Amino acid sequence: MGADLAADEAEGPARRSRTSGIDRSLQILDILTERHQPMTAYELAKVTGAPPSTVYKLIDELEERAMLSRSADGRVWLGPRLMRYGLAYRARMSAFSEAERAMFALNERVAEMVQICARDGGLMQVVAMAEGTGAFRVTSDVGTRVPLNWTASGRLLIGHLPDAARLAVFQDCARPSNTGLAETDPAKLAQMSREDFVNGLSVQIDTSEDQVACIAAPIRGLDGTCELTLSVVMPKHRVRDKFALVSSEVREAALSVERALGLHHRA
Repeated sequence: MGADLAADEAEGPARRSRTSGIDRSLQILDILTERHQPMTAYELAKVTGAPPSTVYKLIDELEERAMLSRSADGRVWLGPRLMRYGLAYRARMSAFSEAERAMFALNERVAEMVQICARDGGLMQVVAMAEGTGAFRVTSDVGTRVPLNWTASGRLLIGHLPDAARLAVFQDCARPSNTGLAETDPAKLAQMSREDFVNGLSVQIDTSEDQVACIAAPIRGLDGTCELTLSVVMPKHRVRDKFALVSSEVREAALSVERALGLHHRA
């Protein structure tokens, strides 16, 4: 037993060192993903707060393994190996595959931008998008993440949680939006989130972007949790004329995904 304890103590520093290295590596990957642009090793060291020598070493190791790439000017960006992991992960997400099919079909029917969104902690993330017709564009592209309280999809993504859990999420993550119109009161948000989820439809106007409306429906998994959302994003001025059509179509599109997966949560 003494020998085992001694062995554990001897391995302890190495194990902690490896864990620290993994954490730092993930931190670098997360920062690049969030910034959406290449950065220098010095910039990454400054943001992470890690010693520059540590960051330089990790970057070299990650580049050798194709987890990072480096441009001619020395800036660091995500590497091709990450694409392989991402594609493999997406290929196993049957819900996503069905949602993507429904997204393009819905896009054709309503002639508006359609997004698939998922939860990333206290944030909503756009994971796929089909452009609408015309010149209308929004700043949220694939990979964009915003606080859950800013969007219709964000409210839906935690609508399945128990009351206390929903309240706790919004207490932790609710933030004022750029437009100043997003609800920030955790109690109100928790109630709205549940009501929207039960109704199978959530609507937000002007809360994330000025003059932009979002009409979303939840896609539920086998256990009834909201795994993804389908969201129609359109100019505010078209909502009055198209609300009935869009709300009906986005609900049906979400239901079609659930039916394709053999789920029957809603009539």
